[in-house]
Amino acid sequence: MQLSPLQSRLAASVIASCLVVVLYLFLFAPQFAFAADLVQIPDILDQDSPFYDSEDATESFDAREPLYEPSFPLFDRSIIGRVSDGASPLDADNPTQRNISPGSTIAYVFEVASVPGGSAQERDTLYELRKRPNGTQKSAEGEGDLEDELSSHLDLTQRQTASQTLYISVNTCDQPGRISPDQTTMDPPQLTLFVSTSSENTSPGPGEDQGTQNIIVFDEGAATYNTSLDRDIYFSISAPQVSEKYFDTTLPYNYEVTVSLNGYHYSYDSAAQPDLYWVDSDASSSLLTTRNLNNNSEEVISTPPYVVFVQNTENLGINGIRNSYCGLKRWAQIRPLENGGSQATMGLRQGGDANLTMQEFYITGLNASANYTGIVALNSSLSLRKRQGSDSGSGSSDGVVVYNGVDFSTKPNGACTFIFNLTVCTETRYAVPGNPEKFPNGTALAAFYDDYTRTMWDNFDKVLQQTPCEAPPTQRYSLVRDCDDCKQAYKDWLCSVAIPRCEDFSSPDQDLQMRNINAPFPNGSFVDQSIRDVFGGMKAYSSSRNTEIDEKIEPGPYKELLPCDYLCYELVKSCPASMGFACPMPGSKFGFNTSYAVPNKNKELSCNYPGSAYYPSAATVVAVSWVGMAAFIIVPLLLVS
Repeated sequence: MQLSPLQSRLAASVIASCLVVVLYLFLFAPQFAFAADLVQIPDILDQDSPFYDSEDATESFDAREPLYEPSFPLFDRSIIGRVSDGASPLDADNPTQRNISPGSTIAYVFEVASVPGGSAQERDTLYELRKRPNGTQKSAEGEGDLEDELSSHLDLTQRQTASQTLYISVNTCDQPGRISPDQTTMDPPQLTLFVSTSSENTSPGPGEDQGTQNIIVFDEGAATYNTSLDRDIYFSISAPQVSEKYFDTTLPYNYEVTVSLNGYHYSYDSAAQPDLYWVDSDASSSLLTTRNLNNNSEEVISTPPYVVFVQNTENLGINGIRNSYCGLKRWAQIRPLENGGSQATMGLRQGGDANLTMQEFYITGLNASANYTGIVALNSSLSLRKRQGSDSGSGSSDGVVVYNGVDFSTKPNGACTFIFNLTVCTETRYAVPGNPEKFPNGTALAAFYDDYTRTMWDNFDKVLQQTPCEAPPTQRYSLVRDCDDCKQAYKDWLCSVAIPRCEDFSSPDQDLQMRNINAPFPNGSFVDQSIRDVFGGMKAYSSSRNTEIDEKIEPGPYKELLPCDYLCYELVKSCPASMGFACPMPGSKFGFNTSYAVPNKNKELSCNYPGSAYYPSAATVVAVSWVGMAAFIIVPLLLVS
């Protein structure tokens, strides 16, 4: 039978393919293993085999080092491992307190075997079997030929994963006290942390080789250190010699040490912007606030994450332990007590244009005309940033961070009383003109100002209701402002004008406005006669800007931090002209200069406005240099061209 042309081509292709397969099998015959051949391979794990050697077997399987080390509760650790003589083993996340005498050293060790899984590598470390045609590890001399042959083909390779990090944090809780606080101005010497950097140095300390250890001198009672956990970590804490001439050596140092794999249990930040800001004070109380705790009002914070410690600057009790959380808990004059009490009343508050959350501390029981330092400590587990996971991997665990302190002062006994928690003027939190005899506390005085501003607000609201606020845009009083803008502008202006911000008459600030200078001070004395001779006949100096204050409160002489001028301008621009709001001209000597102040960027607080504080948050101000701005504009143009 004769094939067609198409069938001929198909037959030729099949024959050619078969010849290629036969030629391949002939030239490159693969080697197959049969089941019967397996008995020819000796069992290298059989201890009776002549190829087995305990030491060689251990070395040959180092690449497969297991992640588990047995821990037997019925046996002492001396059976499976022993630490260096004199070094106390520590467990992770287990704070340990201990006394240490001056001139002595206490050693510690954190063992890799104590890590769950028994390895210094991460718990999710994986191994994989890979072919290794060009071996990367040299076999020890004397190894059997069979082991060389097997290791030349196969290698159990560990996937590359970073080793864990050990975080060491130590706080000084007690230190030798000064024999005479009036004569001894120096602080007690600091403890020192020694951390071994070599497996040969198992007793780091003052007498060891400096090349095999790192030395960390405590900073105001705190020390932190982190290192890769690729071996047992040895470290020690050493107390210096203390002069018996200046310090009571019968009181030893006491410290708390914690090691952790998740981050520092205790840490401090003495370089960053303080997380605490001073709002205002009177003679016996002060208000401190933190920065905003969230970025938008939808982020809910229900538990205050900060605690505050307050110390009179003349008291040296916390000098040397300002960065130590346990030291502040024991020795700060104002601190949280074990029974839950404290002179600091704290709470969460929402405010500002974005209605963000901040934490406030109202400190009472302070001395008049005194200087204080406030220090906050953040519980990271309650921090919103921590709960959102933004700090993961940064060495910040669910521990405590102590921040740099902020200084503040109280006013002398005079006419100023601190108020807050008003219903209309919710942003008013500062000292105002008061009279302790008529209003013995801030709560009663706040009620007076609250009632007055509520009456003023109600009158304003009735007038504004006559304006067609819901009319179409073309029929409203303004194309760019509406009634809501008017309400906000009036509220800001009213709260700053009707509730003056009070400063003591003794303040040297030349920008403050003297008020009520003809009235007597609480102690019966009067303003210097020379001042009264010049200004006593002027109403702007001899009375308050609000007649209700002079009639109902009757304060003594005080000085007022004038409202910012832009509050008046915003009111005029935002409200209907029919309301008749007007501002004094800047050139008016006895109108503008005694009623408003122009903001001064060179001063922390040059005029009063809602939400003002003595130390406003730097996070709300972005400073850009002209060089940086020029680079920002020019570089993209150059790239485009």
